[in-house]
Order: sequence, then C-alpha cells, then structure tokens
Amino acid sequence: MNFLNVENKTFFIAGVANKKSVAYFSAKTLIENGAKCLFSVQNEAQIETLKKLFPESPVFVCDVENKAHIASLSAEILKFTSKIDGLLHSLAFANFSEGVKPFIETKREDYLQAAQISSFSLVELANSLKQVLNPEASIVTISISNTKATSYGYLGPIKAMLDATVPFLAKSFSEFSNIRVNAVGAGPLKTSASAGIPDYIDNYLYAEELTLRKHALETQEVANTVCFLLSPRSSGINASTVLVDAGMSSNYFDQKVVKTFTKNK
Repeated sequence: MNFLNVENKTFFIAGVANKKSVAYFSAKTLIENGAKCLFSVQNEAQIETLKKLFPESPVFVCDVENKAHIASLSAEILKFTSKIDGLLHSLAFANFSEGVKPFIETKREDYLQAAQISSFSLVELANSLKQVLNPEASIVTISISNTKATSYGYLGPIKAMLDATVPFLAKSFSEFSNIRVNAVGAGPLKTSASAGIPDYIDNYLYAEELTLRKHALETQEVANTVCFLLSPRSSGINASTVLVDAGMSSNYFDQKVVKTFTKNK
C-alpha cells in the first residue's frame, strides 16, 4: 500500500485541457498510484486529444453550460462504474478577447458565463453526482492563491465565489454523508490556460520573485496537493481552501523586490 491509499479507487476528472494543466498532472499521479480515472471534455472534438493522453481511461462529453449534459452525467458514469471515490473540478474560463478591462466595465454576459463555468458548475456537478459518490468521497476544485489579484481580471471575484461555495457545499453533503469538499488555492502557474490572460507572464515572473525559494510554483506541486485532498489521507480536511504558493503570500514585501522597484523610481 502506498501513502495515498488510492489503489483501485475511481475518480472523475473534469478539466484536462492538455499536458500542462493541473487536472492532467493530478490524473497522471492518481493513475500512477493505482487509481482509475474517468474524464469529461467540453465537446466531441476533444475526446481524441484526451484519449492520446490517457488511452486506457473512459472519456465522455460534459459541457457544463449544457444542462442536459450535467443531468445525464451520473448515467454516463454508471456505464463504467457503480461508484466514484472523488471528483476533481478543474474548470475555469473568462473571455479576455478584448483584453483585461477595468472591472467596472465588465460585460454582464461575460461575467455570468465565467461564473457558470468557473464556479457554479461545481455545485451542479456535485448535485448530479451525489448518488454515485461514495459516502466517504472527496471533492476538490482548483482556485487561485489571491482572488484580489487584478491580473486575473473579473475571474478574481469569480474565484472568490468558488472559495465561498466550498464550505456551503461541504455543509450540504454533511447532512447525508461524510463527503468532503475542498479547494486548492494555487499560485501562478505556467499553464496554457494562464497564457490566455493578458500580461500574465509579467505577473508570473513577479510571483516567482516573491516565492521564498525564488523558484516558481510547479504544476506537479499543485497536483500533489490535489491528490492528497482526494485521498483518504486527508480525511481531517474539509470545507477549506488549501494555499499552495511556495510562500508567496507571506512575502509581498520581499526586500530584493522592493529595492529593485525603488532603484527604478
């Protein structure tokens, strides 16, 4: 038995975009530790891409903007297994096609779409899956380390909404099960999704300088925390957002960074 104790357990993974994503690293780690994974993708075109990454794992379509897809999710999963031991929700989207605008200029349709995909879909997926989740299962969602960071645009307050949703969802599940719900607040990462945020690379490099070790957060490090939270080993953690940022949040006044700034004034 390895430490995670996930052998022969089955996890549902929503949000594997590519080999750089947190969901990919998490699923790969779970499988390497003896677990089985089921995957959903947004559309049919993405099935083959994911099959190349995980050829032995079932993949089906679940667009979280489509109510019918969410409603049929349990039935799709029951084609492959009678129960799942955990859900990883790693979904986020914001429309930055016009660049990052002042928050006050956020378009209603953009905000509501991002809120549905990035936050409320967690509630809908959890509700759809409650009958196929083991009573001791774990649900994990991916948030960010600082929801007040302006570099995320209007996705910041939506991730704050996601963080606030976690304890309410955990309390809901506690009324009939021991299912746990937690979030991982990840610091800036070098992922394809992040690359879509305007000027993200500057913020990524700045965040690297604020880490205590002066080395950027690795996606695998976030995935390791995700896998721990999905595993029975984290049974004492519930209704929480676990911060994973290599110490960045405790080091905003790093003297090297401060001196670099003042020299340039």
